[in-house]
Amino acid sequence: MLQILFYTAALVAVISTVLVITNANAVHALLYLILSLIASAVVFYLMGAYFAALLEIIIYAGAIMVLFLFVVMMLNLGTQTLDQERRWLEPSAWRWPTAMATVLLIEFLYVFLGGGRNPTGHIVTPKEVGITLLGPYVLAVELASMLLLAGLVAAYHLARPEVRR
Repeated sequence: MLQILFYTAALVAVISTVLVITNANAVHALLYLILSLIASAVVFYLMGAYFAALLEIIIYAGAIMVLFLFVVMMLNLGTQTLDQERRWLEPSAWRWPTAMATVLLIEFLYVFLGGGRNPTGHIVTPKEVGITLLGPYVLAVELASMLLLAGLVAAYHLARPEVRR
């Protein structure tokens, strides 16, 4: 049964990731990306990587997605997009995200209410993650943080309005 849950969550992750890539609307792409990250967290959990699943939700689906949302808000698309936003709120725009999120919710309830036994795996403590990240991988962690900072600064400079002199 856990294999079915695993492949279902993986399918949701793949479909939502494809929708992220093919969607022209930035806000919808972000919503699909959040769904993809949550599905990846379910996959991690079912593989026995509980801490990785928790970090996937807290760091990626939480913190980084808020950062992306701020970048989209900084773009300030203006008042001409109000009619377009009203069209996005139609129920037809929410069919796929709702269906995939419902599948993940059903899996979540099944696993956590005792239907599926927890997969066996090594439970990683935060101390082990910290020692590993700040030990041999400290350069990669610092490079990733600099890359995120550079992306934020570039988005700010690209989105700021032109100043007339």
